[in-house]
Amino acid sequence: MSNKQAASVPDAFERALDVILARVSVSAPRQRSLAVAYSGGLDSSALLHLVCRYATERGLVLFAFHVHHGISSHADDWLVHCERECASLGVRFDARRITLVEQDRHGIEQAARLRRYEALGELCRLHRVPLLLTAHHLDDQAETVLLQLLRGSGIAGLSGMESVNTAAGLLGDPELLLGRPLLDVSRCELEQFVADHDIAHVEDESNADTRYVRNALRHYVMPVLGQYFPGFQARFMRSARHAQSAQRLLNERAAQDFAVCREGDCIDIGKLKRLDSERIDNLLRYWFALRGLRMPSTSWLFEARAQLFEAKADAQLRVIHPDCEIRRHRDRIFLTLRRNDDALQVGPLSFRWNGEQTIDFLAYGGSLHFEPAQEGIDAAWLRGQDLLIRYRSGGETLKPAVNRPTKPLKHHYQALNIPAWERSRLPLVCTAGGQLLFAAGIGLNWRGLRGGSAHCVRLRWEAVSA
Repeated sequence: MSNKQAASVPDAFERALDVILARVSVSAPRQRSLAVAYSGGLDSSALLHLVCRYATERGLVLFAFHVHHGISSHADDWLVHCERECASLGVRFDARRITLVEQDRHGIEQAARLRRYEALGELCRLHRVPLLLTAHHLDDQAETVLLQLLRGSGIAGLSGMESVNTAAGLLGDPELLLGRPLLDVSRCELEQFVADHDIAHVEDESNADTRYVRNALRHYVMPVLGQYFPGFQARFMRSARHAQSAQRLLNERAAQDFAVCREGDCIDIGKLKRLDSERIDNLLRYWFALRGLRMPSTSWLFEARAQLFEAKADAQLRVIHPDCEIRRHRDRIFLTLRRNDDALQVGPLSFRWNGEQTIDFLAYGGSLHFEPAQEGIDAAWLRGQDLLIRYRSGGETLKPAVNRPTKPLKHHYQALNIPAWERSRLPLVCTAGGQLLFAAGIGLNWRGLRGGSAHCVRLRWEAVSA
């Protein structure tokens, strides 16, 4: 490769990062920072040196975040190498040691990826960094497009990686941006750049293990493509950008349809039925993306549509996806996260209120708030009670206001349009003697309520946000 080509790497990088930073507000002092995902390998080492110069020239604070997987016997040495290199460059360094989980479900390659991004997101939040840069390059993009094509992916999959986007599902923060300023730079150009600047880096032996799909493509398939179609990586990139453009149009259409069909946090099934199947699937994929969920397959969407539209109106519909469930209630479609039904078996828990504003009940998936009120439960009386939090056992009744009649909880849930699957997860608060004081989703029970003092409280249940 010529020196001219190698010299183009910094130029291509800076142009790309300028565009990426235009998406991030770096005007406030606390936001004048960015981070590099730094494994110590050739790609991330090149990126670190490029960003280091860029940040120094522009007065930005640079962090390098390293994730220690513990998979390789060399992982400790890599950590030491990365810390030493950052010290020599004057780059702020932090690292996380992770333990892989769900290997049976995802496989070790995917499990490592998911846990790595989760750890990187944690580090960004800890150091208040709004932008994380990764060293994905032109060859990585070509591999991604080809892999998605082999999987039969649609437009979204064939879009490959964008130069900058949010990745809440990976990083755990919808405000955090993920940038890839080397997507226009080839692996060969990075190798030449590293050699010309004598940049020290480590070699991960797993990159040669062709049991991993990406490595098999990299070592067996891509060289053959390069032999018969020189420069195919750049053409794959053009195709990915065409797909990204098409996907943006699909997203705009889906956003319009979603606005028409949306009813609060759910979708009106009558309005949804007016769309053709392609627009319905497009809307549902858009809804999944908004919630940070993995995209459903075409076959899953077909089955979901069939059940949503063909089931009886009073059917307890539940279409299961790995990340969530589709449910229907009173001609409304709900997208709910999958929950562990075993949690419903938790028994009553005894507690005392000592004036706290909030008491957390992790076993019940939420927190109980005690808020000052002009009318409510006498605070002094409540402090003296042995209390219980529990789920419904059946037959409970509640008086929702002084001037309203006492009725079964089921009646109140129906009147408040609370779906049946949510009712079973709404706890009750009672005295040890069995007096119902409060029902989550409804409110206080005013029958026999001990009130009337100058210091009263009301109870409010807040479920853990997913």
